[in-house]
Amino acid sequence: MHKEQLKNTTDEQLIHLIIKEGKSELFEVLYKRYYLKVVDKCYSFIKNKSMAEDFATDILAKAYEKLPGFKGNALFSSWLYAITYNYSIDYLRTKKRLHYPSWNAENEIPDIPDESEADLQDLSYDNLMKILEQIHPEEKALLLMKYQDNLSGKQIAQTLRISEDAVKMRLKRARTRVIYLYKTMFEKD
Repeated sequence: MHKEQLKNTTDEQLIHLIIKEGKSELFEVLYKRYYLKVVDKCYSFIKNKSMAEDFATDILAKAYEKLPGFKGNALFSSWLYAITYNYSIDYLRTKKRLHYPSWNAENEIPDIPDESEADLQDLSYDNLMKILEQIHPEEKALLLMKYQDNLSGKQIAQTLRISEDAVKMRLKRARTRVIYLYKTMFEKD
């Protein structure tokens, strides 16, 4: 295939060619399509550009190794982001010893506000980023997957290896924590 043809080839078509026809050199096309996106996603969690670049290389190598297991039930990009989220969160769990259930118990929200009453229209992007740095990486991942990447509850559950009910509960808790932090950090009395 010529370079021009490869630009118009879908991820799933490339994967078929890589797996079924043994054209492993075509993974370079996927690598180039997704490297910077994976770097950005890793950076959003670990806040270290050099490490994010190293992680992206490792994640894409891992994706290549797991490619025969790609079933096509989801888009390749969703499958790759699942690997990216898990790799980043596993690193943070190990580095910071952040086991979500114990972290959540230690960081209990004193007075849980009703989400429906929260007015976050004045919340700026910079303030939202400050708040997201205060919450657990898994809560941040949940919120980003739901609202930035538009993943379904089922897709999030598969990505984070938790039940859909746990996703719903943790999303509610994460939104509540964001509202609470917004009210305590930025809302004027």
